[in-house]
Amino acid sequence: MICFSRENPMTYQERIARDPAICAGQPTIRGTRVLVRVVLGYLAHGEPVQRILAEFPSLTEEDVRAVIAFAAASAAEDSTRTSAAAATTPCGPLPKASSAF
Repeated sequence: MICFSRENPMTYQERIARDPAICAGQPTIRGTRVLVRVVLGYLAHGEPVQRILAEFPSLTEEDVRAVIAFAAASAAEDSTRTSAAAATTPCGPLPKASSAF
């Protein structure tokens, strides 16, 4: 079971890497070629952490937590970008229908 704590918040920067020479720059768990998206796929399909660790013996539970933290930070970034874009792109009312028919 993965537990998060307010006293020791998870940061992913020490465990997630992007290197153009490894997996074409896709995010991986540092020191491996295990893609973050692969671990997220396992989690999304309900696989327990112990199964992930068995499939990828080079990973630790902290690596899996880092993947979750990375995904959360990425989602927050996307949300912020979307909100900022919406605030700077005015969406006026729809034009009134023409009665020239």
